[in-house]
Amino acid sequence: MSLIEIKDIYKIYNPGENEVRALDGVSLTVERGEFIAIVGQSGSGKSTLMNMLGLLDVPTSGTYMLDGENVSHMTDDELSEIRNKQIGFIFQGFNLIPSLTAVGNVELPLVYRGMKKEERRKISVEALERVGLSHRLDHLPKQMSGGQQQRVAIARAVAARPPIILADEPTGNLDSHSGVEVMKILHELHNEGRTIILITHDNDIALEAQRVIRIQDGQVVSDIMNKN
Repeated sequence: MSLIEIKDIYKIYNPGENEVRALDGVSLTVERGEFIAIVGQSGSGKSTLMNMLGLLDVPTSGTYMLDGENVSHMTDDELSEIRNKQIGFIFQGFNLIPSLTAVGNVELPLVYRGMKKEERRKISVEALERVGLSHRLDHLPKQMSGGQQQRVAIARAVAARPPIILADEPTGNLDSHSGVEVMKILHELHNEGRTIILITHDNDIALEAQRVIRIQDGQVVSDIMNKN
């Protein structure tokens, strides 16, 4: 059984004469432990596909099986619960809370899980240590560089050990050195057995994945294994 299986997924805005097919009959599978890149230019549908895969949106039609469970037509609350357990998100814009310290930002999803304070603090500190930020635990986002903020975002994504990491343009706002550091961490997570889904417009970044799925005009136009 595949970890992810989506079949004939459509996302249609303004149905009728002026409809926009953001996703136009997309089907694909992702196996446990894969490192895949979904590549496309702005407007290609890759962000819509990311939102579907991450349970941030629901399809107009089609089927999405996640770990054997049909999540296509679940309620927002049901999707939120599965999302919080199954998926760690890394966004281009970091999405950190400005008023919270690094450790406070990492703790936040664990609060929603109902985890006890001592346990979530321990897990959060360990997650920040693994991304090289043990010296920045009590710093606010504004006191850190972009690369450091992205590493806080990665620590937040992986703290609860979700099986899937969904990274949306994770190097997009970073200098080249910080980008290399972020990709190194993603490779380490993959080597530990996590399933990595990387959304990017950058072909060079995509080539670091095992498999590259190219999307254009809401359709998958190629799906190839890398020879790296």
